[in-house]
Amino acid sequence: MFTRAIVRKPASTFAEGLTTAELGKPDLDRAREQHAAYAEELRRRGLDVTVLEADDRFPDSTFVEDAAVVTARGAVIARPGAPTRRGETRAVAAALKKLCEPIARIQSPGTVDGGDVMQVEDQFYVGLSARTNKSGARQLLNILREWGYGGEMVPMAEMLHLKTGVAYLGGGWLLLTGELIKASAFRRFDIIAVPAGEAYAANCIRVNDRVLIPQGFPLTRNAVERAGFDTVALDVSEFRKMDGGLSCLSLRF
Repeated sequence: MFTRAIVRKPASTFAEGLTTAELGKPDLDRAREQHAAYAEELRRRGLDVTVLEADDRFPDSTFVEDAAVVTARGAVIARPGAPTRRGETRAVAAALKKLCEPIARIQSPGTVDGGDVMQVEDQFYVGLSARTNKSGARQLLNILREWGYGGEMVPMAEMLHLKTGVAYLGGGWLLLTGELIKASAFRRFDIIAVPAGEAYAANCIRVNDRVLIPQGFPLTRNAVERAGFDTVALDVSEFRKMDGGLSCLSLRF
């Protein structure tokens, strides 16, 4: 059960952020509306939501998940793989210091994006991507082991982040797509394979009694519901244009 979340409003420079999506320029006003609706949905699910103000110096900073890994036993301030994003962690670290302890940090030359880290009960899976390197993954796993968690690395070749292609729904169920369907780390789980053409929907989040899923992917939503989960669909179209999804927009703990 989550009780808290941290989100960050989109910057006025949001459209200048990093992206490979080729879906056009995001509409800032619409992104702000979608972000507000997202935060309100977290409140409906029972979370106390801390809203950080936008920072125009960091166009990608609304994707707050990449700045930290937060657990029930402490938080790790990440070191994002994109150098232009490393300043994003300061405001997130300041907010977390008021909400949890202890606080650890990933050190150079390690890099970790929170989007590459998935928790399944007391086990963590860390994707090795263009944004998270082996040094950072080792540091993170060592910290987590000190706190009583297990973990392992998941090699990747195609996706931006681990959670681009996998979501833990609870009860031993994973939603999977692309290269991660064959990943040996996930063989012990019950798998929902994302239907063809709906790969973006693999990035969804279980928040207490609901699975939040991006709007516009009915086949995936139906598959999740057939597995026994209640769902809520949210419009995050403007964040998709900037390589972002539902998990990227909050730190939940």
